[in-house]
Amino acid sequence: MSSILDALNHPLFQLGNDAVSSAELLGFATGAACVWLCVRADARNFPIGIANNVFFLVLFWSARLYADAALQVVFLLLGAYGWFQWLWRDGELGERRAIGRAGAAELLWLTALVVPATWALTVLLARAHDSAPFWDALTTALSLAAQWLLNAKRLQNWYFWLAADLVYIPLYTVKRLDLTALVYAVFLGMCLVGLRDWRRVLAAPAAVPA
Repeated sequence: MSSILDALNHPLFQLGNDAVSSAELLGFATGAACVWLCVRADARNFPIGIANNVFFLVLFWSARLYADAALQVVFLLLGAYGWFQWLWRDGELGERRAIGRAGAAELLWLTALVVPATWALTVLLARAHDSAPFWDALTTALSLAAQWLLNAKRLQNWYFWLAADLVYIPLYTVKRLDLTALVYAVFLGMCLVGLRDWRRVLAAPAAVPA
């Protein structure tokens, strides 16, 4: 196991202030593939996303970004549950869950939960001597809300991802993970495409049965 971790953490090349490792490069590739599959509303985004969580877990743990590493474990569990939600419906296997919109009540309580979650995580991360407790807490809360909506295949998941990505980009630049910051810049653009495409699906007239 240690040899695998050493290989994943071995620097491959220098990008700005970032000594890019295999884990970070694989995180880039699987992350981009995962978001693109989300844009396509393809359930394969979940297993690819789980692989991405593993690579970023290794990356963040080795960089001693323990809050970011712990978040990957949470996302891995949520991703496994989301995969189940997309593929199983009414006791049958198949991609039966359609794209929909979250109701006002669901959006209200999710948004309301972001505030206390950010506050609680800020206090926790500050005590753990995190490098940027408030910003890490905010991105964590936004990302968890986004993942919840993605699991339910709700259009509004893209708004929460966009908000999180706008914070992640400068945050990882400051943390000297330049390739990861670039990844999130790519994610930002892909989220805009996802928002556009999912809107088109919802705006399209329902197929008339033959």
